[in-house]
Amino acid sequence: MAVLALSACGEKEKKPGQALASVNGEEITISQLNEEMQRANIQVAQQEQASKQLLAALVDRQLLQSEASKEKIDRDPKVMQAIERAKALIIAQAYLQKKVGNITKPSSAEVEQYFSKHPEFFSQRKQFDMRQLVLASKDLTPELTAAIDAAKSLEDVASWLDSHKVKYARAQLSRTSSDLPPELSGKLSSMPKGQLFIVKEGERSILMTLVDVKEAPVTLEVAAPQIEQALMSQRSKAASEAELSRLRADAKIVYFNKVTGAAEPVKPADAAPADGKTATERGVAGLK
Repeated sequence: MAVLALSACGEKEKKPGQALASVNGEEITISQLNEEMQRANIQVAQQEQASKQLLAALVDRQLLQSEASKEKIDRDPKVMQAIERAKALIIAQAYLQKKVGNITKPSSAEVEQYFSKHPEFFSQRKQFDMRQLVLASKDLTPELTAAIDAAKSLEDVASWLDSHKVKYARAQLSRTSSDLPPELSGKLSSMPKGQLFIVKEGERSILMTLVDVKEAPVTLEVAAPQIEQALMSQRSKAASEAELSRLRADAKIVYFNKVTGAAEPVKPADAAPADGKTATERGVAGLK
């Protein structure tokens, strides 16, 4: 890798694993930097600059890890549980990768067949142009809901928000039928221009209006790489499920009452929506 050229001019080329830095006696090696570079998917042209930033990040990480060890944070039950979970996930994923990683590439005929079976994604693809008003969900009061129901346009709602001093932001959005769930795409296709609908997304709500629907077809030549990747993903998923089914059939699995009983509700992480769906998927329920 290009990272191996990090050694200073005039020095012998460093071998993988040789130290690049030492933090209170703990070495940071070229192997570690190469791993970070690979995970970040840094292009060759940016590797020289990125290597400096990544090395600095590795130094910072080592400093924090050392201090955490001094305070025995690594022995905290929650931290230990998180480490074990991460370890189990890595090993399980590595096993599946080994077992089902070599998926056969779909043939040209299979790609063409997929293209023909899904005209809504390709030959009959549509583009939906929308405008949005984004506001806090707490501001979506019954009064505002009534104003939205009575509004004839997005600007009518914006005027109501201005007059009632409700903060909001404007935005524009374009999506194609290949980006959206089929149900939502179908609703948008039959929706008249100017129709208002609401997408609720946690602490924010998005009032949207359909501005235009355009034909946006793509050819088989353009779509082929995307179709190939989709078919590869389907095959990988099917192979993984088949391997898990085989393992379950061969294993002796016993569930206990305390495990299978009703679990205590767990508060979802702030970074992920509670229902695990995208905004457009949840928007189906909000279509007026």
